[in-house]
Amino acid sequence: MPDGLICYCRAGFEPELAAELTERAALAGIAGYARAGRDDGYLIFHADDADALSQALPWRQLVFARQKAVLIAELEGLDPRDRITPVLAALEGRGRYGELWMEHPDSDAGKPLSGLARSFGNALRPVLRQRGFLTAQPDPRLSRLHVCFVAGDRVLLGRSRIEDSAPWPLGIPRLKLHAGAPSRSALKLEEALLSLLGERERGAWIKPGMQAADLGAAPGGWTWVLTRHHLRVAAIDNGPLQPQLLDTGLVQHLQADGFRWSPERTLDWMVCDMVEQPRRVAERMATWFREEWCRHAVFNLKLPMKKRWQETRLCLDLFADQAGRPLTIRARQLYHDREEITVFAAAG
Repeated sequence: MPDGLICYCRAGFEPELAAELTERAALAGIAGYARAGRDDGYLIFHADDADALSQALPWRQLVFARQKAVLIAELEGLDPRDRITPVLAALEGRGRYGELWMEHPDSDAGKPLSGLARSFGNALRPVLRQRGFLTAQPDPRLSRLHVCFVAGDRVLLGRSRIEDSAPWPLGIPRLKLHAGAPSRSALKLEEALLSLLGERERGAWIKPGMQAADLGAAPGGWTWVLTRHHLRVAAIDNGPLQPQLLDTGLVQHLQADGFRWSPERTLDWMVCDMVEQPRRVAERMATWFREEWCRHAVFNLKLPMKKRWQETRLCLDLFADQAGRPLTIRARQLYHDREEITVFAAAG
């Protein structure tokens, strides 16, 4: 029987993910332990009842997990001449799947395995269909099968429900930096809007003509993303913006301190990517919601080098407590984040 979860993460953040899963599982009354190596880019969290554990830890509520799947089997010592037979044996009696994803950790050791995973998937997929393990066409009503190469002779098999997992292989949305973007930071906000909001939410909450503020805007990467959605932006920064942003007619550059400036009326959006102590950012973001200066926000919290899960939990609790009103809060370490997490918040 399955005895744990497979979770992918940013290489180097295995301890943070382990601490998060351990604490959240304990709060749910489930005992478990994490097994991971530094810079592996994934971990296995063991528990007696993996399905109960998965239900207690919804993927959308996890901060440091890019992807989550229930462990089916851990296959080691695979013969390169026949890796398919052990996979078929491990899947026997475990139902049918609506999709197959071939994966590898996003790590220095895992990335060279991408070619092997792809070629093995090409060979495995028709066999799975012939044996009845995999539908002929993707079926979102069925679980997804994950086959993750962590070494040439070691494969992890997992299953995930579509509604409780990332919609991209490895949990990584493939975004390309637009030639007109002022900085690579634009990718962080693009990913945040794609990952932390649902399709219906984006349609309802991001509309042309809405009013927004970008705190610490220079050189304008996040402002640029907002203008691509045709929002009107007050770009708050003492530093210069890329001149072409002003040519859009949607941007007002206000040379002011992002920690001191406040709008005259409630804005639809506030975004913030300022480099500052995370608790100070959390407190300022709480003020924006307590004073009803915005309805929605996306902001980053730059994490310290140690005790990053503890600081994450402290800052999110601080933000929620000081906001003084009910909020929807979602947080995740995105693919385009580094030593930080990205938070989405909405009033009401």
